[in-house]
Amino acid sequence: MKKKKKFQIKSKHLLVIMTGVCISAIALTVTEKVSIAPLRDAAGMLIVPFQNGINQVGNWLTDLQKGFQNVEDLAAENEALQERVNQLTEENSILSQNQAELERLQELYQLDGNYSEYDKMAAQIISRDTGNWYSTFIINKGSDDGIAVDMNVISDGGLVGIVTEVGRNWATVRTIIDDSSNVSAMTATTSDTCIVSGDLRLQDEGKLAFSQMNTENEIAAGEQIVTSNISDKYLRGILIGYISEVTEDSNHLTKTGYIIPAVDFQHIQEVLVITELKDTGDSTNSEAAAATDGGAPASVSSGSGQEETSGSSSQSAGTSDTADDGTGGE
Repeated sequence: MKKKKKFQIKSKHLLVIMTGVCISAIALTVTEKVSIAPLRDAAGMLIVPFQNGINQVGNWLTDLQKGFQNVEDLAAENEALQERVNQLTEENSILSQNQAELERLQELYQLDGNYSEYDKMAAQIISRDTGNWYSTFIINKGSDDGIAVDMNVISDGGLVGIVTEVGRNWATVRTIIDDSSNVSAMTATTSDTCIVSGDLRLQDEGKLAFSQMNTENEIAAGEQIVTSNISDKYLRGILIGYISEVTEDSNHLTKTGYIIPAVDFQHIQEVLVITELKDTGDSTNSEAAAATDGGAPASVSSGSGQEETSGSSSQSAGTSDTADDGTGGE
């Protein structure tokens, strides 16, 4: 068997290799000093734009993330502000309602002072008939509070109507704009009497009609009309409204026309009930007036048992509670 020869480098060969390595290292050092700048410039031209693009993308992503965060923050802030707005709106609504109620109560207080000769009780309207106008409504006071049928009801500066029905804790009020209402009235300055009537045809215009004013006095628009002293149910001197139109009848004896009520019948919420009844001094007449409930002419018995007619000499045309045409005022 032949033995394998070991690989050996001769010394002279090793010297040549080492010398070549040293020369190569020297050459590389010289080359680096001479050509590194152009290589660096070339590398910068290629790498820097790429790095700038990466930085721009990174900045855009950062801004986008901040934008999303800002949107979330703004949404949360907007929700908080909306809740605050809703709260302030509710508080403002409550304050407005309280202010309106305060103004109404102040008006009632002033009205109470205007009719200080009468005892009164405040009440709220809790129900009304259908439609835009309060021709009849129900208040939250009744017999337990001392309310009785035929008590006068006022509000907003003038006459509202009269109590027609009473329960323990409620009462029904028929207003003067109701079609069945007839009120004995008179002018405030000359005391010329007339009959003020409700009329469904006039409700939408917010007016009342008056008739049977027997006078030679000049009656002008703006004249105050108040309840008269000859009324069986209404207390004297309560403001009804103001004359808007007046015309002379064909008989040249009486006048008719229209009245703008002192009360805003579309927006009544509180009223004052005068807790006194009209004292006519005639129980028979009071019973007859209560039976008519709406102003229909009542037949009142005389002392001899015979009925008094509208043409009786004891009654003057157009001035009593039973008028010539058969329409009576309460």
